[in-house]
Amino acid sequence: MEAGRAKARAIPYTSQLVSLPRNATHTMKLFLKPGACSLSPHIVLEELGLKYETDTVDLKGKKTGSGGDFLAINPKGYVPALQLDDGTVLTEGPAIVQYLADQHPEKKLAPANGTLARYQLQSWLTFVGTELHKQFSPLFNPTAPEEWKETCRGNIARRLAWVNEQLAGKDYVMGADFSVADAYLFTVAGWTKFVKIDISGLPHLKAYLARVAARPGVQAALKAEGLA
Repeated sequence: MEAGRAKARAIPYTSQLVSLPRNATHTMKLFLKPGACSLSPHIVLEELGLKYETDTVDLKGKKTGSGGDFLAINPKGYVPALQLDDGTVLTEGPAIVQYLADQHPEKKLAPANGTLARYQLQSWLTFVGTELHKQFSPLFNPTAPEEWKETCRGNIARRLAWVNEQLAGKDYVMGADFSVADAYLFTVAGWTKFVKIDISGLPHLKAYLARVAARPGVQAALKAEGLA
């Protein structure tokens, strides 16, 4: 998905599996663009304490930092993409973060499949992906008409006001425990500072963003992407 400093797209729960040669290092590799929505799975990898590598992607030229053809990895052409240790590639951020969380349920980054709490988590992931993430797309597009951008800013502001209400009295969106939905919301809500959206009147959201940012795993991902 391209966003933050690139174009944004969201296809919340579809994913694509591409068969690639086995990774010689037997280590997962996350293809990312610093500051884009790929920050969300980057945070999850750090929160889980997993061994992984990263490779930056030039989204315009479709080349990886290691010199590869990114379209051979993800034909859709956007980040994130996660190459598993068997060479399989998983795409779409919400699918990636749920996959990672399910590999290590003891970390409690996602409720168990089949529970109501899991569907509530998916509701948050869908909301962030479709109602927030996609609204940012024209704001990072220099060719988008200003009238369209203003409409999107208004939509984002209203939806963040709703998020602010939901966060009252809670540490994280699901309650006391940090989840993969927080990694995604933190990433997307953080783009407000780049697109003239003022959240100073949303105290619960502001406190939430500061709380998430202070987590060691989040700090590690931010520093790795040159964002902290």
